[in-house]
Amino acid sequence: MATKLWNSTAPASEFRPYVDASTTLTEFSWRAVILGSLFGILFGAVSVYVGLRAGLTVSASIPISVLSISILRAFGRSTILENNIVQTTGSAGESAAAGVIFTLPALIFLGFSLNTEYWRVFFLALIGGWLGVLLMVPLRRQLIVKEHGNLTFPEGTACADVLVAGERGGSFAGRVFWGLGLGGVYTFCMNTLGMWPGQPEYRPSWLPGASFRAAITSEYLGVGYIIGPRVSGTLFAGGVISWLVLMPAIKFFGSLSPTVPLYPSTVPIPQMTPDQLWASYIRPMGAGAVAASGLITLIKTLPTIYSALTAGLEDMRKGREAAAAMDRTDRDLSMRFVLIGSAVLLAMMWALLKFKPVPGAQTGAFANLIAAVFVIVFGFLFVTVASRISGLIGNSSNPISGMTIATLMATCAVFLVIHWTANAYAVLALTIGGVVCIAAAIAGATSQDLKTGYLVGATPFRQQIGLIIGVAVSAFAIGGTLILMNIGLAQYKPMQIPLSIDNLPTGVERQDNSFQHEGRTYVLVNALGSGVVPDGKYLYDPATSQIEIQWVQGIGSDQAAAPQARLMATVISGILNQRLPWRLVFLGVFLVIAIEILGIRSLPFAVGAYISIATTMAMFAGGLLRWLIERGTEQKSGAESEVSPGSLYSSGLIAAGGVFGLLAIFLNLLQDPELSKHVPHWLAGAFFLPWPAKIFAFGEKFMPQVSQSPWLGVVMFLLLASSLFFFARKKLD
Repeated sequence: MATKLWNSTAPASEFRPYVDASTTLTEFSWRAVILGSLFGILFGAVSVYVGLRAGLTVSASIPISVLSISILRAFGRSTILENNIVQTTGSAGESAAAGVIFTLPALIFLGFSLNTEYWRVFFLALIGGWLGVLLMVPLRRQLIVKEHGNLTFPEGTACADVLVAGERGGSFAGRVFWGLGLGGVYTFCMNTLGMWPGQPEYRPSWLPGASFRAAITSEYLGVGYIIGPRVSGTLFAGGVISWLVLMPAIKFFGSLSPTVPLYPSTVPIPQMTPDQLWASYIRPMGAGAVAASGLITLIKTLPTIYSALTAGLEDMRKGREAAAAMDRTDRDLSMRFVLIGSAVLLAMMWALLKFKPVPGAQTGAFANLIAAVFVIVFGFLFVTVASRISGLIGNSSNPISGMTIATLMATCAVFLVIHWTANAYAVLALTIGGVVCIAAAIAGATSQDLKTGYLVGATPFRQQIGLIIGVAVSAFAIGGTLILMNIGLAQYKPMQIPLSIDNLPTGVERQDNSFQHEGRTYVLVNALGSGVVPDGKYLYDPATSQIEIQWVQGIGSDQAAAPQARLMATVISGILNQRLPWRLVFLGVFLVIAIEILGIRSLPFAVGAYISIATTMAMFAGGLLRWLIERGTEQKSGAESEVSPGSLYSSGLIAAGGVFGLLAIFLNLLQDPELSKHVPHWLAGAFFLPWPAKIFAFGEKFMPQVSQSPWLGVVMFLLLASSLFFFARKKLD
């Protein structure tokens, strides 16, 4: 029976869970687990799509809770604890996706294939996700129960408020469905039918080197609204500095050298486009800025790290004594399960590295054991840190990338000292960092979910089992989405670069002597950190003795920049191979120091300086819209703002952008004869592949001039923003 007077933010001495410990309600039901698993698959795929494009993800717990209340009610009466299991199981997908996309796509940038690595991504996501859940178990009482009132866990508290307000589930869910429907129509017309351009751009002649552009997607608008005007404005400020200050300055001073390229570019600056300026000069600066801001954030949390570690160890020592007589609401998975599970994961990690290494990256049994031990050690450290920080400032602000960079720097420093500098060890370092990143991401989300459970009166060990299931199920979707985007967004661009295949320059290596493309055989070469060939993969034609085609991978292109993963590759390659353009990196470091001195949080600024201004400008539009809506209204608490009408509608816009964006990629794959070769034969037969080329190109066929007008794109984006304004101002019933 629910407590009548319930308040999620009541002081520790007065707080009582919504469902009393002595009350028994349906909780871990089959329908709750199945629905949560389906949401885990859906939001895992959406988070991969949005994260690779925008460089960040947002919490999925609240929209899942809202949808669960509505859907389960349609199948009969549901309990608040069932809905809590749904959101707990489903939110694992978004968290695991964040850890994967921040790291594992770096395989591409290090010169390795990702398209054949589905099972590697699956097992690394599984190991990292399960590790994050298990290592969070002994920390739950300390961080969530004993620190109630001190650690706010904003997303978890807001989610509990949504669940308790379940009687209003129809109104809440309706707002999400409106965003999903209108955002879906908008995305389908833009991405699939091509009725207007997805990225209007203006390159001013009065400011050479600059570019005003915006990727006018529904997900960027929704993300900008949810993160708010301050964070989106800081992100956009970083883009302004990079694209409207530094790039024009590089173009201006570079005019003094009209014929000689300046490292790391291979093209003279006066001949470079804004995209080339960004790729060659801004990205190394941004890498230094993001790395510095991540480490600064980490250093600031050192007291938190120490207190959380000591408190966690103390709680583990007392665990056996306190386990004798526990209430339902205080029952966790046993410490024996945690320890045995961690040992099994260590063995799984070693076996994966030993028996299924990345092709061309074979390492010895001892190195693999060291890697597995590093994963457990760094995993425990940063799971503790991520959980504590998540309680202080929220999971969306958790500096996961900074923790991963610290892991990579420490690992690469050890490798450098013992002369493990070959490409195989770069992959080994990335594997360590990837699993730790996934574990930290899952731990931050797990702590929010367990806080929600604590507030509503759930059974912790059932939530923990739900998280284990959610990680396993969502891992299937994450790897598939990652590879689908890499294949579906890939491009082959003509390019002529003279090259001596028998005397390759430093940073260029031969990968495949018989690469097939459009009926011809090429030599596949990869460039990373070369002063002669820009970073990327190329098709070399022995008949002409030059590179003829650039193979632009889908991940790493302007449509899926994967900024964090590129940063991880830059850090690893820079330390192990010592080919980093350090002067540009230090420019970014000192820029971040200046921002910190000004008292501004440097991490969002650094990310904004690193990714394309097209992304930050669109997100800033969402943040600006929220500022306009909230201007003059009452100041709301964090929990209330998390479940505002605008935030719910924005969650629908984000889901729509991800779902229909992936649909557009899939349809593009089906109608492209070259790309459809990658589809399994049984699937090709089921879909009658390949389809006629450009079968969905409505805009190109029927209104070619109008569909290319950037102004039409701007008008349609403003109409979508107007719908957000309308629904955000319309109160919930």
